[in-house]
Amino acid sequence: MRRKRLTELFPWLLPLRRAQRKFCFYLAMRFDGNRYAKIKAPEKFPYSVIETGWRMINPSTGYDMQYQYNKVHNLKLAAATVDRIIIRPGETFSFWQRVRYADKQVKYKDGLSLKDGKIVGIYGGGLCQLSELLYWLFLHTPLTVTERHNHAVQAFPPAATDLPEGVDATVSEGWLDLKVKNETDAVYQICLWFDEETIFGGIFSSKEPDVAYTIYNENYNAYEKDGRRFFEVDVLRQVRHLETDETQDEFLYHDRWEATY
Repeated sequence: MRRKRLTELFPWLLPLRRAQRKFCFYLAMRFDGNRYAKIKAPEKFPYSVIETGWRMINPSTGYDMQYQYNKVHNLKLAAATVDRIIIRPGETFSFWQRVRYADKQVKYKDGLSLKDGKIVGIYGGGLCQLSELLYWLFLHTPLTVTERHNHAVQAFPPAATDLPEGVDATVSEGWLDLKVKNETDAVYQICLWFDEETIFGGIFSSKEPDVAYTIYNENYNAYEKDGRRFFEVDVLRQVRHLETDETQDEFLYHDRWEATY
């Protein structure tokens, strides 16, 4: 039997624990040696590296659809803090360093989130769709991913079914972040925009791209263990040099998760 955490035995301690984690989380950022991207450029940079759009409403969750509409509200608040951010050479982009105060003026609504292995409605839930979109964009650039976390549990089918497996990125303030570092000599800009059903994202550059990227899977495996369903896959990236059309393949990582739906 799993040993219960102190906050499970004494739930009244949970707000204090969260506050402690967040304090230490952001304090560590001040002294970690990174120079974080904070500047916005109002005009789009001239060169598009990648642009895509994802449907926001997922009708396959099996939960009250109001949570999906609340998620859209939350995504728009968070995206406003990230839109038009530029990442200069040597700078690091942090999801939470930007999104931290997204609900300062207009409050978040309850959205779906995984908590203690269960899907529940919590304040600000649903922001993982933004972190996953950003991660998908980053994978198509020369930016170096320095922190990314997968969903250990997939509780319902994803809204985007045409993507390779294993390219998700979960975030949890005080615990899990998404970070990339610009180790190139170009400046990159994140742009986010919406229509009624879709969140769009793009990465734009100060220099014309000389490579293009394709993300793909190998060694996909599904199996059952003790009545539970697990999946694992290798995530790879093909790099195509636009001038010569030469390609090379990179192994990125191995991903594993449990599906509970």
